[in-house]
Amino acid sequence: MPAAATEVEAGGRAVRVSSPDRIVYEATERTPAITKLQVCEYFATVGEVLLSSVAERPTAMERWPDGWREGMRLATGPQDRGADGFYQKRLPKGAPDFVETVKITFPSGRTADELCPTEAASLVWAAQMGALTFHPWPVRRPDVDHPDELRIDLDPQEGTSFADAQRVAEVARELLEELGLRGYPKTSGNRGIHIYVRIQPTWTFDDVRHAAIGLGRELERRDGGVTTAWWKEERGSRLFLDYNQNLRDRTIASAWSLRARPGAPVSTPMSWAALSAVKDPRDFNLTTVPDYLADGDPWADIDSTAYSLDPLLSLWESLPGGELNWPPDYPKQPGEPPRVQPSKKVAEHWDDDGNRVAT
Repeated sequence: MPAAATEVEAGGRAVRVSSPDRIVYEATERTPAITKLQVCEYFATVGEVLLSSVAERPTAMERWPDGWREGMRLATGPQDRGADGFYQKRLPKGAPDFVETVKITFPSGRTADELCPTEAASLVWAAQMGALTFHPWPVRRPDVDHPDELRIDLDPQEGTSFADAQRVAEVARELLEELGLRGYPKTSGNRGIHIYVRIQPTWTFDDVRHAAIGLGRELERRDGGVTTAWWKEERGSRLFLDYNQNLRDRTIASAWSLRARPGAPVSTPMSWAALSAVKDPRDFNLTTVPDYLADGDPWADIDSTAYSLDPLLSLWESLPGGELNWPPDYPKQPGEPPRVQPSKKVAEHWDDDGNRVAT
């Protein structure tokens, strides 16, 4: 018979966990099978340090109600029926009173009341609801229109490896230091690396996006293994710096989140020295990260300094290349290139402003 519901204590509050023996991750060569109870206990263990990354932030939940298995599919939009996992951007009905929300506005102009964690128990409650990954916005309540962090997403493409991401991350660290900025790296939980820079919350999402483009273009100049090309067919075997992750309603897996991958890997914050020594990011998973964290939070001082974006915006303004594409759910933007794959573009069908003309 299935085990009866139990409770997990988080921050002095007991959170009910139903179906605690449900298998969420199947066993791998590195890890045993992992149950729902273990997932909830993991988030209770890392709850306080995870809050340093998500507290007071609008946070979408990546939910896998039946657990995760190889071959399962994550929904990419409301029209994607039959997927196994999905992003929960509106707090579901029936949430406990201690689970708080904040109102956010999507690019479409629609609004939603999204999870806004304020205590570890809210993270355990989300895990009880099948959440494995937390996706916080780069803003804090009450000002949800001005980001307080720049996110550098180094996304390996086909033919590249985690070692390539490590190399490029080191180039990014050097560049940031030259500009008087400090970056804080973490593994993505897969092959990529994320670098965060705390910034003064005085710029818009578009400004932060332009700062990321400026940084990406300078990285392209310094390392031929980096690209800011939006279209996959143009990226080749290079790491893509996903500048659009800095836009409104674009999020990255939070620090200390689990990922829907074999072996329950964790998106793990690191010092630069520790990152350079990693051989396989899968070594950092639900079973190993609590002991790793026992040595201290490598991002403990991330909030000590908020930097100006001016040095990166200067790169955006001075380096050639012009505007780049926005995501497809955004309205067409001034100066944006045509939203069509380069291989499918017929020059005479487009005017100089990137608008389709009658044929």
